[in-house]
Amino acid sequence: MSDNIVAKGMDVKVHYKGTLPENGEIFDTSEGRDPLKFSVGKGQMIPGFEEELMGAAVGEKKTFTLSPERAYGQRDEEAILQIPRGQFAQLEQQTILEVGFQLVAQMPHGPAPFTVTELSDDVVTADFNHALAGKELTFEVEVVEIVESQSGCGDPNCSSDNC
Repeated sequence: MSDNIVAKGMDVKVHYKGTLPENGEIFDTSEGRDPLKFSVGKGQMIPGFEEELMGAAVGEKKTFTLSPERAYGQRDEEAILQIPRGQFAQLEQQTILEVGFQLVAQMPHGPAPFTVTELSDDVVTADFNHALAGKELTFEVEVVEIVESQSGCGDPNCSSDNC
């Protein structure tokens, strides 16, 4: 495996800009910051992002648009929940709850971020969809550095070179 192209098991640094193709709005960028570093094949990035960079070399620039299925998925109406407002009583002692607030619920499977989309006297409507779910995303990416991953597969008990 060559260490100068993006492949599974490599640590990659990229500069990027993510925009919404519908209006050109920038939703994320590394401009003015250190490059983004991730390990290919470890699920740290949305699937399409890694797929589009496979085989790219250091210095290569790529622009691609991802469908929702290759990004954050389609919006799921079942991920919009009505929560009794009383469950927010402790929070409301410290702040005024407003539509648009982004909060994190502690769920059995771990923390789950959500956005408050509606408020009534009795109910808080919480949208657990990712803010970019259901959207096409365009990325402009420049590969800055590629190195063999130092962490292997991430399993400290694994001794295989192919894990």
